[in-house]
Amino acid sequence: MDETLRTLSGQRVVVTGATNGLGMATARALAQAGVRVVLAVRDIELGARRAREFGGDCEVAHLDLADLSSVRAFADALEGPIDHLINNAGVFPHQRRRTADGFEMGIGTNFLGPFALTNLLLPRIERQIVSVASDAHRGAKQIEPDDLDLSRTRWTPPRAYARSKLAVMLWGLELDRRLRAARSPVSAMLTTPGWVASNISNKPHLRIAHKIVQSAASRLANDVDAGAQTTLYCLTHPIAPGSYVGVDGVWALRGQPVLFGRSTAACDFDAAAALWARAEELTGTTWPSTITA
Repeated sequence: MDETLRTLSGQRVVVTGATNGLGMATARALAQAGVRVVLAVRDIELGARRAREFGGDCEVAHLDLADLSSVRAFADALEGPIDHLINNAGVFPHQRRRTADGFEMGIGTNFLGPFALTNLLLPRIERQIVSVASDAHRGAKQIEPDDLDLSRTRWTPPRAYARSKLAVMLWGLELDRRLRAARSPVSAMLTTPGWVASNISNKPHLRIAHKIVQSAASRLANDVDAGAQTTLYCLTHPIAPGSYVGVDGVWALRGQPVLFGRSTAACDFDAAAALWARAEELTGTTWPSTITA
């Protein structure tokens, strides 16, 4: 275990999507380093099992980012201050589906749910917000705030995923700007884990594709523990607020954490502000009035 994680011992960290993949690896590393971890998960039973496996001080709470009522219930039920929020949970939308609130599943789960959660928890966050994005954001050239569901253009899984991750990048850009403007002690950072051999493609109707992906990933990708390092790096290293952390390997598939560049589209402050305004409308959550310059 990286001994730098010991510096976080006793702090409280919320990790969304902590039962599988990157979230599981992140939460496990933190729990074993003496961090108080809130496992924010859809499956409470599996979350409790993970907590037993991890050991340490783990708290399990229900959270479904594809349902804003669940997001609000989680924020209302969670008591006490939070040192770090890790927005890890996400989906690759293999089929065109909608969330409980009628949003396209990719944009709803990967962006709108975490956006609402962060707004609701922000008054209690004391140190840092880390949001897991993806270098897949480079596949999207722009975001149209009035067409987040891709209803006016052809929907495909890669397009929906890329757009949802560009939304996360722009949200992180505006979140960092607002925190700096308010002179807040809280910092916001973005990460991409590289290509991770996880269960993202492990769906019943995609078993053959999953086997192919896993075969290639076993040779070219990070495992989940290595993939979690970009998130953990943000928590333990003195890097600038607003940083985007990726990996240093060939084609950014695997490697060690390193400060990373983002696409031109992900650096558009006007687009980020417009997206923020639209997300407030759609989620019914706003920038906390208590956080001002």
